[in-house]
Amino acid sequence: MSQKPVLVVMAAGMGSRYGGLKQIDPVGGHGQIIIDYSIYDARRAGFETVVFVISRKIEDTFKAAVGERLSKVMDVRYVVQELDDLPEGYGVPEGRVKPWGTAHAALAARKVVDGPFAVINADDYYGPEGYKLIYDYLCAHPDGDFYEYAMVGYLLKNTVTEHGTVARGVCVETADGYLDTVTERTKIAKDGDDARYTEDGGATWTALPGDTLVSMNLWGFTRSFLDEAWARFPAFLDRTLAEDPEKGEYFLPYVVTQLTQEGRARVKVLSSRDKWYGVTYREDKPSVVAAIAAMTAAGLYPDDLWGGELSL
Repeated sequence: MSQKPVLVVMAAGMGSRYGGLKQIDPVGGHGQIIIDYSIYDARRAGFETVVFVISRKIEDTFKAAVGERLSKVMDVRYVVQELDDLPEGYGVPEGRVKPWGTAHAALAARKVVDGPFAVINADDYYGPEGYKLIYDYLCAHPDGDFYEYAMVGYLLKNTVTEHGTVARGVCVETADGYLDTVTERTKIAKDGDDARYTEDGGATWTALPGDTLVSMNLWGFTRSFLDEAWARFPAFLDRTLAEDPEKGEYFLPYVVTQLTQEGRARVKVLSSRDKWYGVTYREDKPSVVAAIAAMTAAGLYPDDLWGGELSL
């Protein structure tokens, strides 16, 4: 019998641009945080277990904010992303305080995840469709000739903010719907219904159509990803400790790209038409609150998510 996919939530980051612990800032009418809506959507898509990857310094605050309400409807587990969780023979370089990146965050869950899993950011609202797409895909596609991975792509116009620039992974698909490339654009700004990006501090800009598909860190993996990411970690560390020991990061797409280029994995692109919401900047919060209120009024969510019995 195949294992049910679990949800891994990357919640260790403090949100430096936003200021404060944005993962636990209420956006719903009864004090709900973005994670509440993510878990609600994941639960009705079929997920029954959630693993929160947190940092030691926010552990008590985070657990208090999430409280007991989620454990009533999900099997909730916590793992701590530790800076010194490194392969044997490696140590934290002097002056390093920054976490090692999203691949390392996922690796923090390697001792409690032994089957297929999806990965999300704690402070992003993805909409119901993405969870259903990724859950169903993981259930139906165990590893075969390739490691069978998936990614939910969003239309760029559904992900940009009015309040500054954002970083997005711009995706190109193959003819048969698998991921060909992901190019990280770190300075993307809204431009009407479309967007534009700069690579030279704003001296020049390049247009990006609003319907460009982008990655928002909603990935689906089999257990093989964790084994591969751990096996490839020493090579990353060797390079990073020599070139950028204080800030170099081990990113999920970096490992995915290696595996696809080697012909060992393929990544199905699953497209969601839902609007993505995130609180990148403090000024983003009112629009997220308004969007949640509108979706609640339209019946997509109950007013009090966890009030009484969960009806899914």
